[in-house]
Amino acid sequence: VQLQASGGGLVQAGGSLRLSCLMSGNDFSPNEMAWYRQAPGNQRELVARIFRDNRTTYGDSVRGRFTISRDNAKQTMDLHMNSLKPEDTAIYYCFASDLWTMSRYWGQGTQVTVSS
Repeated sequence: VQLQASGGGLVQAGGSLRLSCLMSGNDFSPNEMAWYRQAPGNQRELVARIFRDNRTTYGDSVRGRFTISRDNAKQTMDLHMNSLKPEDTAIYYCFASDLWTMSRYWGQGTQVTVSS
């Protein structure tokens, strides 16, 4: 199973970005999909998660600004990020767990930098 994250970049504060995660692999049925982020010197933190039934949860710092979505048929996940702040600067990682095996998978990360 491979997770490929894309869409990071440099944006000014107040701007928007969309991250995408493409998942591939035989016999892979993702249940939980999520975005985590890690800034230098900080622990990795949950940004948003979405389950197969489209239930979602968000980290307190991004709620109301970020929106997570998924396409089960295409096995993709997006994160729409609006009203970006310099404190959103981090490497963003996509994550997925398999519905049946509970195996957990991580993508390689994509850098998001928000300038003030």
